[in-house]
Amino acid sequence: MAILNSPLPWDATLEWRRNAACQEGDTDLFFPIGVTGPAVAQIEAAKAVCGQCPVRAECLDFAITSNQEFGVWGGTTEDERRVLRRRWRATQRAARAAS
Repeated sequence: MAILNSPLPWDATLEWRRNAACQEGDTDLFFPIGVTGPAVAQIEAAKAVCGQCPVRAECLDFAITSNQEFGVWGGTTEDERRVLRRRWRATQRAARAAS
């Protein structure tokens, strides 16, 4: 997984969506309500689609750099992305402090 050091202009970063495995599916699958009960199966199903996606890394980069708070993006849940985003922001702060 590669996290962008600085987000590209939005128009440049959205090109990957054309190749997304979720393009033809039901978008509701990627936005489960909750994290328990039936939502667990829904999250796993969404992650299975992401697992076959050729642009999974780009999707995750987008979700982290644009702070997508809800849904499954790049094969990660909201909680998983919060952890990754904290790490990404710490790296960004350290890079700014070093320059």
